[in-house]
Amino acid sequence: MADYLPHTREDVEGMLAFLGLGSLDDLFAHIPEAVRLSGGLDMPEGMSEPDVAAQFSRYTGANRAKASMMTCFAGGGAYDHEVPAVVKMLGARSEFVTAYTPYQPEVAQGVLQAIFEYQTMVSRLSGLPIPNASLYDAATALVEGLNMAHGATGRSKMLISAGVHPHWRAAAKTFARGTGHEVVEVALREGVTDWSSVDATGVAAVVAAYPNYLGVLEDMTVAEQLAHENQGLFIMGCDPVAAGVLKTAGQWGADIFVGEGQPFGTPLAFGGPYLGLFACTTEQIRRLPGRIVGETVDSNERRSFVTTLRAREQDIRREKATSNICSNQTLMAVTAAIQLGWLGTQGLREVAIRCAQGAHYLYAELMTVDGVSAVSNQPFFREFAIRLNRDASEVLSSMAHDGVLGGLSVSALCEGDDQSVPEEISKVMIVTVTERRTREEIDHYVDALRKAVSQ
Repeated sequence: MADYLPHTREDVEGMLAFLGLGSLDDLFAHIPEAVRLSGGLDMPEGMSEPDVAAQFSRYTGANRAKASMMTCFAGGGAYDHEVPAVVKMLGARSEFVTAYTPYQPEVAQGVLQAIFEYQTMVSRLSGLPIPNASLYDAATALVEGLNMAHGATGRSKMLISAGVHPHWRAAAKTFARGTGHEVVEVALREGVTDWSSVDATGVAAVVAAYPNYLGVLEDMTVAEQLAHENQGLFIMGCDPVAAGVLKTAGQWGADIFVGEGQPFGTPLAFGGPYLGLFACTTEQIRRLPGRIVGETVDSNERRSFVTTLRAREQDIRREKATSNICSNQTLMAVTAAIQLGWLGTQGLREVAIRCAQGAHYLYAELMTVDGVSAVSNQPFFREFAIRLNRDASEVLSSMAHDGVLGGLSVSALCEGDDQSVPEEISKVMIVTVTERRTREEIDHYVDALRKAVSQ
């Protein structure tokens, strides 16, 4: 609590010394003992911000329809993480909300420094040295990564694991149709990418997801070797929250990192706006899409920030630009930086651990439910796929009546996809647990699912 008080212990001691007093109690010596409080207040212990918010939600719940109080266990690229009040407040400041490109550094040092801090955090999350100032979303980031790989190698063949999110792969296919690139999808076997019979000759990039869209944590070693032994680039699509406890893309040997930044301060809101995370090796810096904020000194030798390496951008060399990213996601990037700064390294680790612990507890409980089985026996982080004894959409509808948003139907998520789908796809759904979910909510989920599959 001392972190939130305006005066340090040294401040207090200095003021007391100035007044000639020995303690804070001496300030109230003129008040009779009979009317002074002694022994402290009879109050319960303090609560965390999420717990306080949940308590008040229960108080106001009598005034809301049950549907608006559904507990979220859905994920698949959009996650119900806690957004602290401080993030909402600072992110709503007018200096950040009006987040147009800071072309004039002399009047935009605040925003430029905020972007610079964001880039530093993305570099740490990715384990790669060169991040950009943000992209539109993870799918856009993947497309930009493929474009970078093409520019670096002069090749057009892209190998993409079917474990990469179906929507990201759909964006990659759209990109390929317009550029003439060849996208080769590598199918899954029991939830894991089967690289065994892949021909990587002449490949520009190998793309894998960590974890994949079914939640499985695949070993990235084979994908990395496949790319580099054939002089291609290795692109990893990562869950940035997992970086709190798992190896980073850089530690796996990736050349390019892409990810979705929505878990950091951006609430669920009808699909967007989101935040594309992107970082790469130093060798690819001049092919980096979007903006880069760099540190320099001004004419008075003061530390300052500017957009740098501008010759890559469309406003300098339109026909030779590395990309055509214009007004980007600066507001979401700054919000992510605020949340990551609020959490710190240890806080992010605690969030990741709570996600993993909750997911593994729920998984273990669900494996005891008749009519529920595992899709894969591979390790996972906070998301996993289960196979039901009936259509997943029917189960999800039943659970909604019990106030639970039970997950995502894989058949809906993978519509039109013939590479990544597990067997009996209509009976498979993906379940996600974030740090917001309590043990009581998880236990209620188990009861709701047991009821749904027994109908």
